[in-house]
Amino acid sequence: MLRRAVPGDVEPIVALLAADQLGATRDGGDLAPYERAFQAIDADPAHLLAVVEGPGGQVAGTMQLTFLPGLARRGALRAQIEAVRVHEDHRGGGHGGAMISWAIDEARRRGCALVQLTSDRQRDDAHRFYTRMGFAATHEGFKLALA
Repeated sequence: MLRRAVPGDVEPIVALLAADQLGATRDGGDLAPYERAFQAIDADPAHLLAVVEGPGGQVAGTMQLTFLPGLARRGALRAQIEAVRVHEDHRGGGHGGAMISWAIDEARRRGCALVQLTSDRQRDDAHRFYTRMGFAATHEGFKLALA
């Protein structure tokens, strides 16, 4: 079951982020900054933090969906999918596909012209997954770390 995240989900979401091959070096520890971020995300209707529940109701996956208005593409609204994670015990069970399909449907429901996401170059499995979901690697992304 996919649902909007609640404050009690912050700890298991952080655990998913920290268990990731890349997140292991940047996530985890004190929950206070994550709880502040959750409050900001939850208060803004342009952001949606979602979780998918596994058997027993535990958090099996998560993603953040952000709706970005813009002038490009004739003033199009776009959806940005971020921080997609599925617990290693639940991979291959359809949770990731369900989350991405739901995000695409929600983007359509809100009138978005496109859905976009980025994925680290080291994530070959994720790239294959997104390609199967219909995404195309049409752009080169750049980031500048500020902290």
